[in-house]
Amino acid sequence: MRVYALEEHMVTAAVTEAWRRRDPRLAEPMMKWAVSGDVTPALLDLDEGRLAAMDDAGIDTAVLSMTTPGLQNLPAAEAVALQGPTNDALAAAVGRHPGRFAAFATLATPAPAAAAELRRAVTDLGFDGAMVNVRSGERGVDAAEFWDIYEAAAELRVPLYLHPRAPLPAVGRAYYGGFGEPVDSLLATGAVGWHYDAGLTLLRMIVSGLFDRFPDLQVILGHWGEVVLFYLDRIAVLDRVAHLQRPVAEYFRTNVFITPGGISSHRYLRWSLETVGAERIMYATDYPFNRERDGSARRFLDTAPVSAADRERIAFRNWEELVAGIRR
Repeated sequence: MRVYALEEHMVTAAVTEAWRRRDPRLAEPMMKWAVSGDVTPALLDLDEGRLAAMDDAGIDTAVLSMTTPGLQNLPAAEAVALQGPTNDALAAAVGRHPGRFAAFATLATPAPAAAAELRRAVTDLGFDGAMVNVRSGERGVDAAEFWDIYEAAAELRVPLYLHPRAPLPAVGRAYYGGFGEPVDSLLATGAVGWHYDAGLTLLRMIVSGLFDRFPDLQVILGHWGEVVLFYLDRIAVLDRVAHLQRPVAEYFRTNVFITPGGISSHRYLRWSLETVGAERIMYATDYPFNRERDGSARRFLDTAPVSAADRERIAFRNWEELVAGIRR
């Protein structure tokens, strides 16, 4: 049984230098961690160290993606200048280790060039989609100005992995501040804040009519659906007022894939199976922010309370079927 992991992060030295130029204090918490934290060497490593970590976890293939905030916090010109070289570096890593690495494109969402770069990454570099963080600058990526990216993804039949970003500073202060560090930063990001933010962004994408306009668009949502998956019965109140073609929950069963994103919980897996079905679940470790060791990634799947057929779907078959449909 092959195991694919779909939220496996990296960074380049050029991107970290751009972050420092833009914000010397590295105010967005994940930037500080990525630039000068204990995960920094692992993020920069696209060779033997990463492969060894994959072997330790029981991962056969990692789909590499730029860690948040990617290029989405940079001025448009700087983001555009970095997106091509970043994706070329990812392609080189995939080329050095065929079968072990695949890649999601890094996009300069602050500029219209992002959709063209997605097309290049898929058709020329062989990428399998893109990682898109939920905000570009201060704009949520549900806004109509980003729909050219979704149009390109739908035409190419590639998935977009929708990833959290730290909330806007005013939101962070109002909802998550007041306790000092590191509590404030963790409340705003990995503990709970950015999961709400990402789930709300996906809901806004649905309510905006995005998936009615592009019914082939596929989005991957990590961390067991970024909270909203657990509230679909309540969210159904929107069905009476949103003027969509289908109930909100139906979009989760046709346009959204779910991954654990490093939360190895069989309890959440059971809920997700009941809510969207095994056909909509794939695997992800959130490396290196979460590190699976001693075969724990494979063990999570081997011991999951699912049938053998569903175990295969989650481990590899859903991903391979999705990638097989890409129009390159």
